[in-house]
Amino acid sequence: MAEAARRRGGSQSDDRRSADQLFDRELDHLPPEARWREWMNRVEATIFAASEPVNRETLARIVGKSCSIDLLIDDIREELRGRPYDLVAVAGGFRHLTRPAYAGAIRAAVGGNERAADLTQSEVLVLMCIGYFQPITRAELSSFFGKEISRDFIGHLRGAGLIASGPRSPTPGAPYTYVTTKEFLLEFGLDTLRDLPDFEAPEDAGLLSKERLLAGDIPIAIGGVLEEDDEIEGCDLDVRSEVPE
Repeated sequence: MAEAARRRGGSQSDDRRSADQLFDRELDHLPPEARWREWMNRVEATIFAASEPVNRETLARIVGKSCSIDLLIDDIREELRGRPYDLVAVAGGFRHLTRPAYAGAIRAAVGGNERAADLTQSEVLVLMCIGYFQPITRAELSSFFGKEISRDFIGHLRGAGLIASGPRSPTPGAPYTYVTTKEFLLEFGLDTLRDLPDFEAPEDAGLLSKERLLAGDIPIAIGGVLEEDDEIEGCDLDVRSEVPE
């Protein structure tokens, strides 16, 4: 049985290699302009059909070896000017997202993002703090905000998939630290953590260290403490909407 499974697996791998060989990436038979247009169409169709952001390595499989993915994306985005959606770099890949100006219309028509509606302003601030200073422990978060960050509070963010356990802290008791996840980037339309609001300003000022964080020497925009029931309104992190299929 194991031998039969191994043969089936080998056969499937051979089929994939054969399909790759048959797929014409280079399109040498087309004139340059038509070739570029076809590559643009392939890239946009692949991103549109995908349920997750599509990275450059994946897109490189469907275009010629000399093709620049970034230039293709730039041309696609140029054609999308004036459209209600855009092609956006998110979580290390690309995906279609509706423009923020149409968030109200989308909410009126089909409702809002349920997960975003569940986040209080305090939770968004804690997420930002974890994003800036990860890996960080619950005790360090509590010290920063001047009040207890409960296990239930952390559990809610973990349950939403926005944070995960990081390495254990070298401090006494070796408590778990917390880090943001790919889902965090997806939820807030960020490509990398460097896209967090004003990331470079505190970094250049030398404030992105837990020592200065716990000493209270932090940017005011990051450190405001709000009550648990405050809403997200006014936060710099905007939840982006996907293009409905």
